[in-house]
Amino acid sequence: MSVTTDIPPPRTTTRERILAVAYDAIIEKGFEATSVEEIATAVGISRAGFFYHFPDKNALARALIDAQVVEEGEMLAGIEARAAELSDDPLQQMLIAMRLMAERYHGMPGGYTGCILASAIFQDRLFDAEVKAANQRSQLAFRARFSGKFAAIAALHPPREAVDPDDMADLLNAVITGGIVVSRAIRDPDVLVRQMLLARVMVKAMYTPG
Repeated sequence: MSVTTDIPPPRTTTRERILAVAYDAIIEKGFEATSVEEIATAVGISRAGFFYHFPDKNALARALIDAQVVEEGEMLAGIEARAAELSDDPLQQMLIAMRLMAERYHGMPGGYTGCILASAIFQDRLFDAEVKAANQRSQLAFRARFSGKFAAIAALHPPREAVDPDDMADLLNAVITGGIVVSRAIRDPDVLVRQMLLARVMVKAMYTPG
């Protein structure tokens, strides 16, 4: 006789629910158009309840940025680990990683919904210096993560044209951010996927001898 035990899913905290509701609202219409009142109502708490967890919208923005940095860092770490399992060559690892990223975006229901980091950049006039600094750190961390990979690629596969590894990392970041923006603007979630795959072709051509 087998015995099965139903394990209930972990309960989310009020803070986590606030972040989830705020994320969806901000991705849909931006920070400025998202009010504390609507977030509190959707979560089922009062304004005072919201301010207990976040003193103001700047604190909320910092928490959302931190959460997205952690989430994307974990996603990229998993993709990089898989790419390293499949190849020892840094160029092949990058090409595998870019395809896996495209597949990840394609596999999201309705496409990749958006990026808090991009939203904060486009509306940075709303935020204090700490939010702007947090966003800057996130962008520089992305650059550092991929710049080292492009430098390793160039050491084994000299590029056809002289190119700074930082610029290649920024190009990849721009493809992702721009793909998100265009996808939302024309309501075609696969734009980001196609742009990532196109960037992959460009990277392959840049580091493959003619």
